[in-house]
Amino acid sequence: MKTGAPVSAELLIPANEGAPVIPWSEARPYRADTFTYWPATVHPAGRPQIRPVLAVWVDGALHSTTNPDTRKGRNLAGNPRCSLAVHGDGLDLVIEGTTAKLTDQARLHRVAEAYGVKYGWHVSVREGAFHADGAPTAGPPPYEVTR
Repeated sequence: MKTGAPVSAELLIPANEGAPVIPWSEARPYRADTFTYWPATVHPAGRPQIRPVLAVWVDGALHSTTNPDTRKGRNLAGNPRCSLAVHGDGLDLVIEGTTAKLTDQARLHRVAEAYGVKYGWHVSVREGAFHADGAPTAGPPPYEVTR
């Protein structure tokens, strides 16, 4: 996707000049069914930091988790801008945007349920974060949820 190209609920603007505009709805299977996502956050030194994550789409937005003490968590706390690469058969996407910590309890529970369905990772929601075992590469709980 072109830097600064708009993303709306209707259209996905392709990176290649002259390529046809792709309806956003056609990109949905690549977004929702992807197992691993690759976000790039901004390190305080200004360089990109890329790590694989598990994520779920709930209420039309991507949600992921991070321990606030990890490099990714500290990067997002200092600069919420990020890019996200999604690989799919026949279509690779790069989505650019800004993250925000999720605090809405009802949505946290829906995101927790989606993680259980998609990954078999069952978490409890308390104090505005996820608590569970089984995320060894993400550090220990609590796991903040970002949208």
